[in-house]
Order: sequence, then C-alpha cells, then structure tokens
Amino acid sequence: MQIAPIPTLSDEINDIRLRTADIVANRIIPNEGTIYAGGDKSKKLRKEINEEVKKQGLWAPHLPEEYGGMGNGFLVHAYMNEILAWSPLGNRLFGVIAPNSGNQKILVKYGTEEQKKKWLMPLINQEMESGFSMTEPDSAGSDPRSLTTTAVKEGDEWVINGHKIMTSNGQRADFLVVMCKTEDDEDGEANQKMTQIIVPTDTPGVNRIRSVPIWGHTGGDHMEIKYENVRVPLENALGARGSGHQAAQDRLGAGRVYHCMNTIGQMWRAFDIMVKYSTQREVHGGKLESKQFIQGFIADSYMDIQASRLMTIHCAEVMDKEGDARVDISAIKVFVPLAGGRVVDRAIQIHGWRGVSGDTPLAGMFQGFRTLRLADGPDEVHRILIAKEILKKYHDGLSWDFGV
Repeated sequence: MQIAPIPTLSDEINDIRLRTADIVANRIIPNEGTIYAGGDKSKKLRKEINEEVKKQGLWAPHLPEEYGGMGNGFLVHAYMNEILAWSPLGNRLFGVIAPNSGNQKILVKYGTEEQKKKWLMPLINQEMESGFSMTEPDSAGSDPRSLTTTAVKEGDEWVINGHKIMTSNGQRADFLVVMCKTEDDEDGEANQKMTQIIVPTDTPGVNRIRSVPIWGHTGGDHMEIKYENVRVPLENALGARGSGHQAAQDRLGAGRVYHCMNTIGQMWRAFDIMVKYSTQREVHGGKLESKQFIQGFIADSYMDIQASRLMTIHCAEVMDKEGDARVDISAIKVFVPLAGGRVVDRAIQIHGWRGVSGDTPLAGMFQGFRTLRLADGPDEVHRILIAKEILKKYHDGLSWDFGV
C-alpha cells in the first residue's frame, strides 16, 4: 500500500489517512489469515488492534466525540473508508460495524435520551448487536413506500405484523430497527406513512424463519423474519411518527458515499494485486506484464479507479458543504460498483484459478460489488432519478451545470 499526502487536503485529513494506512498495511493485512482463523490468537490480535486504533484517536469515525467517536465529520470518514477497505476487516477493527454503525447514527439523530441510554450506549460499547429490518419478500425493494408490514397503535403499545427478508445481522441481533407502515393508505403523503420501531428480538412473535443463503453460502446473518402480533411500547418508535422514510434516506445517502469509497479501496487493492502479479508471473516465454492484453487490463483498470474516485470525492465534497447531491449520489451508486466489477474481473482473469479461489480476496470483492448494484437502491432506480433531475432543469429553461 503506497499512500502519500494529498496536496489539496488539510494536514488533519492527510495525517488521519496516513495513520489509518499504517495500521491497515502493517497490522491488519499481514494478519488477515490469523484473524479469520479464530481462536485465542485471533481474539488477542483483534484486541491489540482495537486498542491501537483507540490510542491513535481513529475509533468510530462515524460517531460524534460525545459518543466515543472521532467527531471529525463526513469528509474525513469518506477519505478513511478508501484506506480501511483495503482489508475486509478494516472497518470492523476501527469500530464501524454494519448494520450497528447505521443504527448508531440513526439513534444519535432520532433517539430519545431514554433510547440512547437503553440501546445506543450498549451498542457503542459492543455489549449488544443490532439489525435492520426493511426489505420484504413480496414488496418491490426499489420502492420502500410499497412496504406492507404494519404497526397499529393499541393502548400504549405498537402491534406489529409483517414479513421481512434480508434482515441484516438478524441472526445475532439483540434488537432490530423495523420499518413499519403506521398510517392508513388514504392518510397523507406516501413518504410520511412509515415509522422505524425498535423491536427486541426476544419479544414474543418475532419468528426467525431462516438464514437466507447468499451467493450459495449458508448460515449467514441475513434473516427471513415474520412479525406476528409483536407488541412493543409506543416509546420504541424512533423519531416522530411518520419519519421512517426520512430516517432511511438519512442513513442511505451518506451510506452510499461510504460504500463507494469502500469499493474504491477494494478496487485499489485488486489493482495492486493484479499489477504485482503481472510483473512476477511467467507465461509463454515472458512475464504477463509484457503481453498487450495485460497492459490493456492495467490501463483500463487505472481509468476505472481514477474516474470512480474523482466522482465520489466530488459527491462527498458537495454533501460536506450541504449542497444538493442527489444526482451525484445516484451517479456514483451506479458507476462505481460497475467499475469495481470490471477492475476485479480483470484481476481474476489474470490470476486464473487463483482468482476464483479463496487464496486471494478477489472472489469476495466480485460478489460484493455485484450485490452492491442491488443494495441501497438498484441501478435502474438511480438512473431514472438522474434523468428526471436533469430533465427538470431543461423543462425550467435551464441547462445542466457540471461545474458545481
């Protein structure tokens, strides 16, 4: 990993990037195999790395200082992500553990003091696990307003009924943040009919049906869950009644930038692995690097990474200044995972059998990038949004300004 200061960034951000890179390159990547193997040695290494991260003041970049985080803001976290993503363990060992991290941010913004005490602080202190339960098997994932899981007010309780799929961390969670429809169909605007409600997983009626196999792998943490007359106190609602859609957008908007910076970090590592291998592997009387096909792979991957990175940084800067980043968010959400798939596909091709084996991280990257084209809104929805926003300008007699 070759990380140098970026001249256009502040000394603070450059310092954070360099210190993050030092830990990822020298403490995490060389020990990935040992950490994944589990056991006492793995636990000891994890603890040592966690302590070093905290000592360096790099723990939980997504959280404010008063909740034990860095409190450095959105842009710092975005720049850290491309470094952390060099290892699949990076974010986790720096205290950013999805979906806990997303739930923590929502609890910070929407939670009452009692909710923060009961759910947020144990989550931050890693005394609890949480999950996020939104997607439904029979509702269009591209339209969250079509959700059918209901929460009906009865006395001082919500009574929840519904069927969810792909509930993240559903296997281990102590509580779930569940997206529910709390208003009748004829009442109000579509985006104001949903509320996020905290549901402890030991509540009667929370029925875990199965772990959903992902890419052929079984026993994972994405769960199918049925909520059958689940009763929780009214005070378990996160934020005002009807604020669930906005809370989801708050979570997903920044999350899409973080996911894209994560993708860029992984692309960067895949590129590094590919180029190094091309300089070492002998084939047909010469090194792979001497073959024009491989030189084309290197050039195309460089362009994919550079374009992805510049687009994402521009989007992050617009968001950091609280500008209108809707088109930019959708653009990177489509472009970056597609570019990541191309970069990793080339790296896999160069490595032959090694590329699809567990001997390199490439196969996992490829699956992750393909999955990301569905997560946080499918490509098609984002393309439609981009076109609508651009056309709106032209219908108003304006043109699109690429300079802002």
